[in-house]
Amino acid sequence: MNVRQLECFRAVMVTGTMTRAAAILGISQPAVSNLIAGLEHEIGFALFKRRKGRLSPTPEASYLYDEVERTLGSFDRFTQTARQIRTRSVGSLVIASYPGIAINFLPMVASEFMAGRPNVRVRLLSRSSHVVRELIPAQQFDIGIAELPIDHPGVTTEPLTFECLCALPSGHALTARDVITPQDLDGVPFAALFREHMTYFQLARLFAEHKARWNVVAETQFFASCCAFAAFGACAAIVDPYTADFYASARGVALRRFDPPVIYEIGLLTPVGRVRSRLADAFIDVLKEKIGPYLRPAPA
Repeated sequence: MNVRQLECFRAVMVTGTMTRAAAILGISQPAVSNLIAGLEHEIGFALFKRRKGRLSPTPEASYLYDEVERTLGSFDRFTQTARQIRTRSVGSLVIASYPGIAINFLPMVASEFMAGRPNVRVRLLSRSSHVVRELIPAQQFDIGIAELPIDHPGVTTEPLTFECLCALPSGHALTARDVITPQDLDGVPFAALFREHMTYFQLARLFAEHKARWNVVAETQFFASCCAFAAFGACAAIVDPYTADFYASARGVALRRFDPPVIYEIGLLTPVGRVRSRLADAFIDVLKEKIGPYLRPAPA
């Protein structure tokens, strides 16, 4: 017994003739007759009787019809689900990310990703980078995003490297310059990340090397907060480019290139030994497309 036989049986039951059933199925009338005969042989009883040139279903066929409908309905749902999986339009993703990219950027990427995939569900866990690292052994996520460095045998890391930008209050005198240097920021009120962050040490070194006074008046945990200080006119800041871009468009923060460059690195994490789903691959492709313009160009 096969699905084609059941489809043929349903078509004959619905149309009442083998000729119409053949037209619906796109096959010949003899092919329909052979499929019905084969089905009757396998189940051991007749399904139709000919009466005055017309087919009439037997009581057994009428009883069997409901079960065939349920069976074919299940098969249709299976086929649809398999097609959705193949086209990466169904399933769920768990993304564990450090807050800096999870606040605005990832929701934007996920929203675009889900727009054409109504059967996709995304769970976004916003955790600090060290907590994301701790989730690795338990494989509690499909995709992880954390600040580097990460040295863990249970994860595959794909690094993404950026050059930070200088965020300035709108109308600040330094917006007249195309490039900002440590000397330009000598004594200027500054919002910095906490001392354990990778950018803090780079900035401290650069200001010292250029004999400029680094006037840190605000310390915070996230680049978004640094941008907010700039938006409200309090401070300059050095921030990652995608957070900077959001605040430039939403809050009018002025952005300028900073030289020497301050390098910021994050990593795309996937658990070792866990086969990545087609849906996760598709999301990573979209994420890379959206984050690509912010990446630091590869050295020549």
